[in-house]
Amino acid sequence: MITVLLPLKTVAGLNAREHWRKRAKRVKAERLTARLALTPHPKPELPCIVRMVRLSPGTLDSDNLQGAAKAIRDGVADWLGIPDNDPRIDWQYGQERCKRGEFGVRVEVS
Repeated sequence: MITVLLPLKTVAGLNAREHWRKRAKRVKAERLTARLALTPHPKPELPCIVRMVRLSPGTLDSDNLQGAAKAIRDGVADWLGIPDNDPRIDWQYGQERCKRGEFGVRVEVS
């Protein structure tokens, strides 16, 4: 299993109200961070399970949780070299509460 902690502060996905240019810059940075963090690790054999756990003091509902992790999902798919809709990947989402001021996303590939 590969576990990587990304120092990203995710936003509430579909409910985020931000200017399109600011959003595009954030999404690009999240996607690149995910891909680069996984690059030193060997790619797993497919099929595989990718679990993304959002670490934050607050929680999101399920659709906003998936929206908040979309750019990270794209970055993981970039690292694997396949599209993110490939049926050989089982995408799983979770969230854990942490202290105020702490945040991140834990990516587990197995």
